[in-house]
Amino acid sequence: MKNSHLPVGLFDSGMGGLTVLKAINACLPAEDVTYLGDTARLPYGTKGQETIVRYTLQAAGRLVDMGVKMLVVACNTATSAALPVLREHFAPLPVLGVVEPGAAAAAHASRNGQIVVIATEATIASGVYQRAIVRIRPDARVLGRACTLFVPLAEEGWMKGPVVTGAVRRYLKDIFSPVVTAPRPDTLLLGCTHFPLLLPALQRVVGKNVHIVDSAATTAHCAREELAARGLLRENRTGICRFLTTDNQARFARTGSLFLGRRLKCSDVELVDL
Repeated sequence: MKNSHLPVGLFDSGMGGLTVLKAINACLPAEDVTYLGDTARLPYGTKGQETIVRYTLQAAGRLVDMGVKMLVVACNTATSAALPVLREHFAPLPVLGVVEPGAAAAAHASRNGQIVVIATEATIASGVYQRAIVRIRPDARVLGRACTLFVPLAEEGWMKGPVVTGAVRRYLKDIFSPVVTAPRPDTLLLGCTHFPLLLPALQRVVGKNVHIVDSAATTAHCAREELAARGLLRENRTGICRFLTTDNQARFARTGSLFLGRRLKCSDVELVDL
């Protein structure tokens, strides 16, 4: 198809969506990817619904204007607030969010149906994960917990240490305490793309028997299926990544290196204005 040469466009309020980019690179190594992090207006999760929708349309619009064959909303807050609006506004361009893939992964991973979703304030308040999980698994009992401090910790590159562990305990210890009587949750869904950076601290607090679900890999597989169905897959080449940010290229490169597990230079990151 004539548009198969175009890149996949990803965007997030900051750098958390780089966990999705990393998964797409692994699942779709031949695809070019353009990533936009709206770091100047981070975080989206504490903003009102109308503001989140406006910011999301602006970020997505910049990528569409540059030319992409698919939009991946690599931000749970933006997905929960604006996915239907994006799909209507940019039709027939395929637009994929991270909520449905993550919800499906959690629903299938849980043994006892007791699932905890942690995300930003806006995502939890929307109830989008709770509804999505129950649609897939009607017997599930889903508890949402807003963990507002996790995004700035991840954006600072703080993955371990007493501050991180203390924050995780403050938010989750009451749910996963050994003294909690039946039945304890067996699955924790990371409903924000920033949260995988805190995975060691999260696993330590919730316990080794709790399955932690990160929606990034599932989202990447969904992207592959959608591109294949539309005849838009590229193969037999090595894709390239383009990085855009709305503020502070040096900081994006520094923290982005932690998310990707490889070094980004400041010169690898372009500054854009929305």
